[in-house]
Amino acid sequence: MKVHVLIILLVFIFVALPAYAQSPSDTPDTESANSGLSSASPAASTPPSRIEAEHPDKRLFGVVPNYRTVEASIPFAPLTPRQKLSIASHDSFDWPTYPLAALMTFVMPGKEETKRYGTGWSGFANRYVRTSSDQIIGNMLTEAFIPIMLRQDPRYFRLGTGTFWSRLRGSVAQIAVAHNDSGHLTFNTSEFLGNAMAVSISNTYSPNLRSWFDSTEKLGLMVGTDVLSNVVKEFGPDVKQHLPHRHHHGT
Repeated sequence: MKVHVLIILLVFIFVALPAYAQSPSDTPDTESANSGLSSASPAASTPPSRIEAEHPDKRLFGVVPNYRTVEASIPFAPLTPRQKLSIASHDSFDWPTYPLAALMTFVMPGKEETKRYGTGWSGFANRYVRTSSDQIIGNMLTEAFIPIMLRQDPRYFRLGTGTFWSRLRGSVAQIAVAHNDSGHLTFNTSEFLGNAMAVSISNTYSPNLRSWFDSTEKLGLMVGTDVLSNVVKEFGPDVKQHLPHRHHHGT
């Protein structure tokens, strides 16, 4: 079943890839929003929607790490190596990552994985440590170390406008297409090479990754998780706008 999902995912990426590559994206945002280094303060007359676009929430819905999201409408500016490390560190060690890793540990393993790692709290703790390690190693490789070496930009450039399908294609295609430090589109080597390296490292402490099939399935799961993350980053702010807001009244 997971293999079928991976095949569908890959087909969707390569169908979406040409549409994204042809889009006018030489003006994607990069105002070091990921490191919170914005120097210009918005004027009082600036619409709230514009302020939110330039300063996206660092935690979607208060729990989903969103440090590498920037708006594609903002002029591109390259990140320094230090800023790339900052993004990866926040995505890896911000407190919501730990309960999210616990949730993934709880819902992901099947019967075979449970048998290999044990049952009960000890088995859960065993799987949790491995899941957290995979997540941290994958983030640091795909968002910091590999982008620094290859001079690629690890950020997600949120479209924010357009039809649902164009935005969905764009969010999925960014798994395969990235910006380099010059602002030009290029193949997202950091995503695939970084996750492949993370799987190789995971092989040293995960007994369920001893075969080529298991390792490939793990790689597909990591890339698929990043695809889902992109979709959430693209549409999460829209969902938030339609949620009821709390109004605090002074006494």
